[in-house]
Amino acid sequence: MSNCRLKIENFSFYYGDFKAIDNITMNIEKNKTTALIGPSGCGKSTFLRSINRMNDLIPDVKYEGSISLDEIDIFDKKYDIVDLRKKVGMVFQRPNPFPKSIYENIVYGPKLHGEKNKNKLMEIVESSLKAVALWNEVKDKLHSSALGLSGGQQQRLCIARAIAVKPEILLMDEPTSALDPISTLKIEELIRELEKDYTIIIVTHNMQQAARISDYTGFFYHGLLEEFDKTDLIFTKPKNKKTEDYITGKFG
Repeated sequence: MSNCRLKIENFSFYYGDFKAIDNITMNIEKNKTTALIGPSGCGKSTFLRSINRMNDLIPDVKYEGSISLDEIDIFDKKYDIVDLRKKVGMVFQRPNPFPKSIYENIVYGPKLHGEKNKNKLMEIVESSLKAVALWNEVKDKLHSSALGLSGGQQQRLCIARAIAVKPEILLMDEPTSALDPISTLKIEELIRELEKDYTIIIVTHNMQQAARISDYTGFFYHGLLEEFDKTDLIFTKPKNKKTEDYITGKFG
């Protein structure tokens, strides 16, 4: 039984005539954390947003090649995009809680997918908040606005909201870049904990973070996947000169 959850083959992506991603092939392993590193504007976030088809919302985009989740191409006309986004959750760079209560943030997804049972919804709220180590901090103020939380708490809430619908894959687009060092550490510990249940792909500018929390690392440069390997090899014995120059700070 293969451990590959996502198989990316010869995948290219265009904004109009501009080729943002060029012919990428890689496998994403189940219950592992894969970090995507590289300079700004090199295609990491575009690639990440392709995996749950967020880029479909942008006019005049096109793609070539395939991204298969459990051996089914997600760009197949028959693939249900709602089902895809239930399986593939997303956490963004800046915490973006809805301007609603903490409780309403968490139950939003489950309600959207048809859950109406109040007891079940409360169970989901509790288990999701416990999973992100936020339950003890907020259990007495579930009906207060989520916007009253600190930045780090808001980001953990957004992760709880993403996992409330029981996705299988979590995409994280620089989830700690807007946070202080202590909140960043909490999110990193959380990623390591969540990896037991989820397959995680994280875009990060922070090389130390990639080295600390990921099992595999992909180095992107000008839309190309220059190198992809186990994280310890990327950071200690990169095969590609560009990778080496980037991680040693010669450019970026």
